[in-house]
Amino acid sequence: MTSGDTHTVQVALPYHLRNLAQVQGDVALEVAGPVTVRSVLDALEARYPMLMGTIREHETQKRRPFLRFFACGEDLSHESPDAPLPDAVAEGKEPLMVVGAIAGG
Repeated sequence: MTSGDTHTVQVALPYHLRNLAQVQGDVALEVAGPVTVRSVLDALEARYPMLMGTIREHETQKRRPFLRFFACGEDLSHESPDAPLPDAVAEGKEPLMVVGAIAGG
């Protein structure tokens, strides 16, 4: 759903970040302007300041290792953080998923 240049975006967080933010299920955020990974994370960190630095580095704003971004079945982790997200995400029909990667040997 949009209102002018504001979009309601759904964000799916991994369990440990939902716990930290004290939320259950997907988070609905109001995002002004173009819907990009950067604008969504800016809105997420503004609403849940305890998440600052957990998804992206404080200084560089780069995605933290072992976290990935997915939307509409696509891995967006290596895309520019300023690339527009799919229309289905901007329209609130599909979530931006922040997924914890699993490492091991």
